[in-house]
Amino acid sequence: MVRKIRAKLVLQLRNQGLSGRAISLAQGMSRHSIQAVIDAADQLGLGWDDVAEKSEGDVYLTLFPGRGVRESVFAQPDWVQVHRELARVGVTLKLLHQEYLDGCSRAGQAAMSYDRFCRLYGDYANVTGASSRVGHKAGRSVEVDWSGPTMQLVDPATGEISKVYLFVACLPFSRYAFVEATLDMRQESWLRAHAAMFAFFGGTVPRLVPDNLKTGVISHPREGEVVLNDAYREMAAHYSAAVLPGRVRHPKDYPEDSVIPSRCRHAPAGAAAGRHSSG
Repeated sequence: MVRKIRAKLVLQLRNQGLSGRAISLAQGMSRHSIQAVIDAADQLGLGWDDVAEKSEGDVYLTLFPGRGVRESVFAQPDWVQVHRELARVGVTLKLLHQEYLDGCSRAGQAAMSYDRFCRLYGDYANVTGASSRVGHKAGRSVEVDWSGPTMQLVDPATGEISKVYLFVACLPFSRYAFVEATLDMRQESWLRAHAAMFAFFGGTVPRLVPDNLKTGVISHPREGEVVLNDAYREMAAHYSAAVLPGRVRHPKDYPEDSVIPSRCRHAPAGAAAGRHSSG
């Protein structure tokens, strides 16, 4: 999508002599989006010297005025200040969201949810090219999913064999993992595994990062609000956590393709760094 492409970077690399194809290969950007940036700059007669001193966000707005801008009923945070505050020791998005809520309450303005606050901060960091300060802070997020491979449980008395599913969670900063064995992948087991996970880790985290499985996420549109399963949303609220599912067709967002160690996905539960077995 052009709306999120780093237009200033495209113009900088073009100024260095790279073709649109080379930029696409080097940066993993869509060639269509890169060409849209180049065409817009040529139409306005803008070169690298004209935008070198501007921020990434300003360059984008210059090339695509009004693109992606929507009226919002919610008060908009000062994302520059939010990003600056996150650099301070002990400051979290949860704390800044609470300060935002307090400010909105005093001003009589509508306030956005914590989930939206986190997502929009991520959008801000992406569009401006700022390095997100929440990527791998210790204890700030946990990535959760069902493992692909399953196990078998054999009843020693009857010899009956039951399939066992593995709920896997990982703290991305330390890669400390937790595995819970269940007899099904139903919602009740999903929620119970989360409760066991928090008990095992000895606390909660501000963000839960699941895949878009139906036991947790009803709908994850390209634009607009993520619709969570009611029970999952209530469980997360009980633990004061925001649910930020990986984006559809962005496999690097998903726990199974990012930081959950392969030994947790493919080995028996006892091989994981952290283990809690329900039997």
